[in-house]
Amino acid sequence: MMIKNLSRYVAPERISENVELKDYTTFKVGGPADIMVTVETVSELTGLIAYLNKCMANYMVIGNGSNLLVSDEGYKGIVIRLSGEFREISLDSDKIVAGAGASLANVCKAAMNESLSGLEFAYGIPGTVGGAIVMNAGAFDGEMSQVVTGVEAVTCEGEAIYISPHSLRFGYRKSEVRKAGLIITKVTFGLLKGEKSVIATTMKELVEKRMEKQPLDVPSAGSTFKRPEGNFAGKLISEAGLSGERIGGACVSTKHCGFIVNDANATAKDISDLIELVKKRVYDNSNVKLETEVIKVGNF
Repeated sequence: MMIKNLSRYVAPERISENVELKDYTTFKVGGPADIMVTVETVSELTGLIAYLNKCMANYMVIGNGSNLLVSDEGYKGIVIRLSGEFREISLDSDKIVAGAGASLANVCKAAMNESLSGLEFAYGIPGTVGGAIVMNAGAFDGEMSQVVTGVEAVTCEGEAIYISPHSLRFGYRKSEVRKAGLIITKVTFGLLKGEKSVIATTMKELVEKRMEKQPLDVPSAGSTFKRPEGNFAGKLISEAGLSGERIGGACVSTKHCGFIVNDANATAKDISDLIELVKKRVYDNSNVKLETEVIKVGNF
């Protein structure tokens, strides 16, 4: 009955059951979602969300899955993926307008091609525009809050709204998006005119720095831990003697201790257990409580 009702809002060919989420996360772990729905327009999304909330159904929206750790049991509910118009990128004078499902890397390339500067720091950050706003993604002293000038979203009641960036209360690797129950649909980036060659060179240099210092050749969710105030997670983890520490197929990267990687067919439990071990050892060694950037989904 649920599938039949969902098809009122989304074409049946874009509704699937028992979809393995390991294929939709950068950790490459996670059991099945009960149902996956791919939406292509804001009108589809508003109708679907209004219906799901009326039914009190369990649902979540995912982008590239680059900050998710999905349990081995999977997700008991409906996973929504944004496609179609949500992946579109356009130019508006000195602004780039991008759908929440657009690749952040593609947005950075679009800005470069238009000789617009400001997003260089984000080139190489995995994930989609929507996820980047939710987490206020950043790197190399830049973050989303510095370049976002407008946000469109859908509320949990299924209403399409405009939000000022200020109201999202961006902080270090966080925003009010989840707390407010919002689904980001479109983002406007206010950028500055620059030299295309200079922008391209900066992007290339930053990607090379990532490749040199980060374990990009194995599955992970990027930096696993937030940077503690006045310190660095990788440094604290190394000082606790955890470089190369392993549980099952999960390992603390020897290239960058701030990354937990799946280098030997890890389970979600392996990764979760290793995260908790790292947090405990670091606290015992330095009295610092590490917080994760990774979001756990499902039962652990």
